[in-house]
Amino acid sequence: MLPRATPLDIVRVVVLVAALASLALWGLVAWTLPWNLVAAIGAPVITLLLWALFLSPRPVLAVHPFLRAAVELVVYAGVTVAWWTMGQAWIGIGFAVVAVASGLRAGRRALS
Repeated sequence: MLPRATPLDIVRVVVLVAALASLALWGLVAWTLPWNLVAAIGAPVITLLLWALFLSPRPVLAVHPFLRAAVELVVYAGVTVAWWTMGQAWIGIGFAVVAVASGLRAGRRALS
């Protein structure tokens, strides 16, 4: 039997999906053809690869929790900067606040 998903797990999934969608939108908006297609596909794929390697519930590479947090912060910072470069600083700040807060809660839960 699988463990039940907590509200924090749901928020973390929503943050990941929002990050992937934000990076795809950034790739389409910030670049010109044909580079916008490369960035719109490449940025979410790299983010998903980092998530699978370090941040997933069963990561491929088991690393120290502080390295895991650093990778997570790099992903969040990338999405925040993407929103800022699109001229939507408030959306970027809002994303960063929700993402970092959920990451801190999950990190504290994992350490206890």
